[in-house]
Amino acid sequence: MVDHIANKVIMITGAGGGFGRLVAEKTVARGAQVLAVDVDEAGLDALQESARGRSGRVMAVVTDVRDRAQMATAAKGGVDGFGRIDVLVNNAGVMPLAFFSDHADAAEAWERCIDINFKGVVNGIAAVHDSMIAEGRGHIVNLSSIYGNYPVAGAAVYGATKAAVNVLSESLRQESQGRIKVTTIRPTGVPSTGLGAGVINPAAIGGILGAQESVFLEKLGRILSGEEGGDASDPDSITYFSLSPEELADQIVYAIDQPWGVSISDLTVRASGDLYMI
Repeated sequence: MVDHIANKVIMITGAGGGFGRLVAEKTVARGAQVLAVDVDEAGLDALQESARGRSGRVMAVVTDVRDRAQMATAAKGGVDGFGRIDVLVNNAGVMPLAFFSDHADAAEAWERCIDINFKGVVNGIAAVHDSMIAEGRGHIVNLSSIYGNYPVAGAAVYGATKAAVNVLSESLRQESQGRIKVTTIRPTGVPSTGLGAGVINPAAIGGILGAQESVFLEKLGRILSGEEGGDASDPDSITYFSLSPEELADQIVYAIDQPWGVSISDLTVRASGDLYMI
């Protein structure tokens, strides 16, 4: 089979940890050149160290996606160093779930969420758009969420940023057909990532679970503590309960690993036995 990852130049935001780090490691192992951007310098250093001896290589640039000029500079550095940018993965994001009644505690986190989750995606697209058009082709992968599918209590701001990413992605796809292909990735919950650390009010997770909240939390607690294994923890089982970060990263890589003429435009990734409503 033809490998559509090897020799691609892939820019990944939030590459110092989480899904971004995994996608970077997986693609570098297959011969991609990765421009890794993140505000986390230590995370980028660790990524570069893990990439040593792989068939591809990593160029790391400490960058705040909220800063349009920084993103433009990072992208230019990638073009200067690698010759082009084939793929942009807009992965950086935060998830400050909270109710409107939490506004005093959540205000700063909400502003940061809007700036990273939405403005950061706009800044990423703007940073690579012209060079991709000049190159004659490109691929932009935007990380959304099932929270962007439908409004639920407790996720107004976070869900709105992800709904905005959905609209932004589809508009970009329409504008750039035949020049830039666009993929929107909508993961369900992946509890073992660091996103949960940004939740302002833990009760706000109930909005996406509805009547299943108590069942979900009890079962997740048993799985994370190791008390419940078996089929619920086995991705080969139809009752698999909760995605691991590695599995989501594999699907992002899958979307990239396509011929230039094939675009996976919208990909929702779930555990087949999860309890999320939307």
